[in-house]
Amino acid sequence: MHPTTNRGGTMRTRTTTLALAIGAALLLAGCGEEESYADITAKCVKALEKRAEGDKEKPDACKDVNEDDYDKLAISSVLEKGGWVDKDGDVNMDKFLNPTGDPDLDDPLLED
Repeated sequence: MHPTTNRGGTMRTRTTTLALAIGAALLLAGCGEEESYADITAKCVKALEKRAEGDKEKPDACKDVNEDDYDKLAISSVLEKGGWVDKDGDVNMDKFLNPTGDPDLDDPLLED
């Protein structure tokens, strides 16, 4: 066996082992500290569900949700709390347009 072959093989093994160790350390450091955006929005949804009626403040759990997504989540929360969403998750337009259920009332969105 040639002496440089053995040394080269050992060097490659050490380099590969070191690279794997550094990669694993970076993955572990990154995985433990940052939440995914899906986790952040899920926490926001829960905070919106718990928010008192009429409260317009953005919950702390929603601070890292971008504005467009937050607006959609907040509107969805209001629709669900108001009973305007059916079991399939679709907006019940009859209830949305006439929340009192009184068929004699005009559609409030069509008033002058």
